Amino acid sequence: MLKKENVVIFDFDGTLSASDSNWEFFKYCFKHSLRPWLFLPFVIAGVTAIKFNHNSTWGRKKMRCFITAEMVKDFSQNVIKWHKQNRFGWAKEQVAKEKKAGNKVLLISASPDYLVPELVKDMNFDAVICSQMKKEKPYEYNFFCWGKNKVIAMDNWAREHKCIPNLVRAYSDSKYDMPIMKIAKEQVWIDPKTGLRK
Repeated sequence: MLKKENVVIFDFDGTLSASDSNWEFFKYCFKHSLRPWLFLPFVIAGVTAIKFNHNSTWGRKKMRCFITAEMVKDFSQNVIKWHKQNRFGWAKEQVAKEKKAGNKVLLISASPDYLVPELVKDMNFDAVICSQMKKEKPYEYNFFCWGKNKVIAMDNWAREHKCIPNLVRAYSDSKYDMPIMKIAKEQVWIDPKTGLRK
């Protein structure tokens, strides 16, 4: 018989940290490489597609089409080092409090796997789940951890850990997290600019 497990979920960008790590990597590439500028028409097409359909993985792929495995290797650590300074002061302490209360604490983020795990390595989450990118084509998704897919990600984690998740609380800054926020007993909405609870 599967046991129930109390679970708390945190989003990352805009919830635990100001700014967006994905966009910061994007901007860093434009500042330090000519390649993104050569792909600019495709980037603009991707951004436009997302503007009209935020679910568009095609648009996200086009927007990131300039990203190579070498760029991830060369640029990601610098972005991570800078972005860690943007973490809200309460974030690490709150994760620790949730764990001390006996909850399983998961971070579920739409940002890519070449950024998020390192950004939260010191926070001791029970699981860090994020968008899984193809290693040799880091502009393509193996799994896009966004919207309703965050619920799927939580359910997959529960299946692997042979438990039934009782989502007691979820933290987010974004309306696009509504699918998982709706099933949480308590919704904690964060202002992405201030880090304060709305």
